[in-house]
Amino acid sequence: MSYSPYLLKGQKALVTGASSGIGEAIARHLAASGAAVAINYHSEAEEAQKIVDDIKVANGEAISIQADVSKEDQVKAMFSQTLKQFGTIDILVNNAGLQKDSPFIEMSLDQWNAVIGVNLTGQFLCAREAAKEFLRRGVKPDISCAAGKIICISSVHEIIPWAGHVNYATSKGGINMMMRSIAQELAPHKIRVNSIAPGAIKTPINKSAWETPEAEAKLLKLIPAKRVGNVEDIAKAAVWLASDDSDYVNGETLFVDGGMTLYPGFTQNG
Repeated sequence: MSYSPYLLKGQKALVTGASSGIGEAIARHLAASGAAVAINYHSEAEEAQKIVDDIKVANGEAISIQADVSKEDQVKAMFSQTLKQFGTIDILVNNAGLQKDSPFIEMSLDQWNAVIGVNLTGQFLCAREAAKEFLRRGVKPDISCAAGKIICISSVHEIIPWAGHVNYATSKGGINMMMRSIAQELAPHKIRVNSIAPGAIKTPINKSAWETPEAEAKLLKLIPAKRVGNVEDIAKAAVWLASDDSDYVNGETLFVDGGMTLYPGFTQNG
């Protein structure tokens, strides 16, 4: 890692959907940068506990908390538990998300609601609870020059339409405007709100897109950098956005996508 293990010393973080994939990498990197981390999971209790154990072995501080972020009562209970354990929270990473894909005319209301509930409503509920604590506590200059940081994990599909994934793309487009509106409202209180929009990242949930040479070659046609991203690419960006090094960055989406949003299909020579 190219950053200091003291970069986030004394700060407390909550990462939703942190038992695998991007969320796990972010949680591990925040801990390696000095933050105490609450690992939220929905059903993967053993996986979450292993991450906690690994962080503790490395002399870090971590806990695991089960919660469905689409449920208001569970979100409130998760924050209550985090505050009881850590005393406060300085960093929220809104990462929990899911896909329930379907052709548009066959998409059920349950499929729509499930994705919007976790991907968008869940981020709203968690951001609201975090902001309440940030406002209550205010700035502690010896910890951070911000009262708090919220990082929303979005997707390139907040701006790239995705046929067959209307619910998912809509949820990510919603995250963009929600994030910017929250950032505008909370900036005077020294609360920073930003997003990271990953492109194609190697995680278990989407391994069919890159696990064979043929699939990866097809995917690389969409990526000017000619490599599929890894979870560390996103985690390092999250650490930067959580740190005071990015203090003048607010209301922005950082696309970490190898150039996917450059639409390489429009290059003259392919």
